Amino acid sequence: MRRKSRGEIVSFSTREEHVLQVHRLLDSLYGDNIGFLEAHTLGAYQLLIAVILSAQTTDRQVNVITPALFEKYPTPADLAKAKQVEVEHIIRSTGFYHAKARNIIGAGKVLAESFNNTVPQTMKELISLPGVGRKTAGVILGSIFGKPAIIVDTHFKRVVKRIGLTRQTDPVKVENDIAAILAAEYHYRFSMTVNTHGREYCNARRPACDRCPIAELCLKVGV
Repeated sequence: MRRKSRGEIVSFSTREEHVLQVHRLLDSLYGDNIGFLEAHTLGAYQLLIAVILSAQTTDRQVNVITPALFEKYPTPADLAKAKQVEVEHIIRSTGFYHAKARNIIGAGKVLAESFNNTVPQTMKELISLPGVGRKTAGVILGSIFGKPAIIVDTHFKRVVKRIGLTRQTDPVKVENDIAAILAAEYHYRFSMTVNTHGREYCNARRPACDRCPIAELCLKVGV
């Protein structure tokens, strides 16, 4: 694989070499404590609910409302017994609060009734919870349980496609493409650094290609 940029040609003998170079550079650029939703201060149950609430809103807004939510409903069993209207009142500012309240109460019920008030540690079990897709499950697996997890959100998908690591647009196919060429031990860290890079440099409308620290590894630049 190769890319022409600023008069230079950078060659990659394999896609594995390409993704590994990208990983190493991003890993050196971004600190250890990257992540969202203040994950380092939350337990598995709290982070799970916070990630469900983060859809179509900002992490900052979720961080604002979750202290009150978890003070009132500190365990899955407590949330399972909650009245929807009361939950909606707390989470209203996150948007789509009817569906989100229904989902988090439902998740609380499943955790309480099927998993003994604990968050399961497999993708299959996690996505059985209301409001939980592969992205949310990946955050829990990687952040809380230290398991391999590729988290394909809009930032990740945009960056890996632009730099030439995949041609896929379906999130599961993107996940499979990256999993096939990057060692499992790097999956979660790579997800976090690529997500951060998408926010900092490689945004959707005006990517900062002229100052991007991985421009020399990107197939988009100079094309």
